[in-house]
Amino acid sequence: MLKLLFALLNAAKLGPLLKTGGTMLLSVGAYALLLGWRYAVGFVLLIFCHEMGHFLAARHRGLAVGAPTFIPFVGAWIELKQLPHDVETEAYVGIAGPVVGTLATLVCFVFAVLGDSTLLLALAYAGFMLNLFNLIPLSPFDGGRITAIISPRVWLLGVPLLGALFFVSPSPMLILIALLAAPQVWAVLRGRAEAAMPAGYYETPTALRLRYAVWYLGLAAFLALMSHEVHLRLGQELARG
Repeated sequence: MLKLLFALLNAAKLGPLLKTGGTMLLSVGAYALLLGWRYAVGFVLLIFCHEMGHFLAARHRGLAVGAPTFIPFVGAWIELKQLPHDVETEAYVGIAGPVVGTLATLVCFVFAVLGDSTLLLALAYAGFMLNLFNLIPLSPFDGGRITAIISPRVWLLGVPLLGALFFVSPSPMLILIALLAAPQVWAVLRGRAEAAMPAGYYETPTALRLRYAVWYLGLAAFLALMSHEVHLRLGQELARG
């Protein structure tokens, strides 16, 4: 009976909506158990904005893409159902998530300041840190997809960053990410990263490489500064309270 219901929903194009909405509610429920429902709703919405950036960018470039799927305490992702046409398309889809996520977090920060809301300030901090974390230059992070247009060798810089992050805050999730990243890092070390993709995939004008490098570094710097600023504000709020 359940299989029949799911088949009918898919036929009515409601399957993806049900999957996204259902997994979002599941994530809200899981986060709410630890952090309260208001924070949980805000945090999941910030993740949703980030993922919709990827989704809309992929659709804009004509890629077949699935709706966002959420997993509590892991995050969310969209399923690209086909390989990007070239590395610039991959970088475009990759950077769209952090850009849209950062804009959504900025809105949250503005309302936090205007309304003197500690809750919104805490959400803004989480949002800035989430998007900054995703800019680590290592696949499967967004940063790995963005920096691929500069050179896959940039991924080697992500290895010590991931190691330092694990040293500061050990997490099984970071171990999983390291395992997922290992094949790409090994390919770079062997000088075979570009050979693993279709011919011409990495052929990009130098000016376009530089443009993405500026966007990537600028976004990372902005997120780092905003994370620091919100962290200071949160400290002051807690000291007053």
